[in-house]
Amino acid sequence: MTFQALRLSLESIPSRTPGRVRLGVMGGTFDPIHHGHLVAASEVAAVFDLDEVVFVPTGQPWQKTGERHVSDPEHRYLMTVIATASNPRFTVSRIDIDRGGATYTFDTLNELRALRPDADLFFITGADAISQIMTWRNAHKLWELANFVGVTRPGHELDPPLGEGRQITTLEIPAMAISSTDIRQRASKGAPIWYLVPDGVVQYINKYRLYSPEDAATHYGGGLPRQKDSTDIQPTSEDKVMEQEVLHG
Repeated sequence: MTFQALRLSLESIPSRTPGRVRLGVMGGTFDPIHHGHLVAASEVAAVFDLDEVVFVPTGQPWQKTGERHVSDPEHRYLMTVIATASNPRFTVSRIDIDRGGATYTFDTLNELRALRPDADLFFITGADAISQIMTWRNAHKLWELANFVGVTRPGHELDPPLGEGRQITTLEIPAMAISSTDIRQRASKGAPIWYLVPDGVVQYINKYRLYSPEDAATHYGGGLPRQKDSTDIQPTSEDKVMEQEVLHG
């Protein structure tokens, strides 16, 4: 039996469990992170009454193997920290980067469940990913680990074949029309990307020439120190000061 992904309604939002934290999980390549990601996370947090949203940059995205080069994970992690630093409800996790190997949502959610046994998880992802969700590793077990929220562009129809008892609540976000692919292409041509990504991320991209075709060594080689703590979900204030110094130094 197949169920349609649910359009957002009060009935489709799980009720809060007393004494438990509601933790949004926003996974993605974030190459680069942009305002669409941030608006989506903020809107889902408001609608679903989330206490926190943790952004989880992928280590090695299994879907993108062979498709294109993905920027060094340290660059993507630092851009995500810079983009989210001003929102006290947003944190960033290194668990997928530090795990090594291909990143699978099943492993991400399992590890977060172990780190945060007090939390009910709400996995936030885009329409393109949702349409392929049943091809993910251990897809039939994902709903045992988290609630699923699909963020879509207005007018985008979403009807993935999920199987019995599996639901995805969808929420239309106008800012999701912004595309990381388009931002990379614009940056590679020297076109402006201001107002598509946070100002600090624009400066970071420019400083490290992440998407400049003539500087592939910087793009793919990183050049930044690897962080060692794989269990800390929230970067310390000391980490954020260091990252701001890297940006402006």
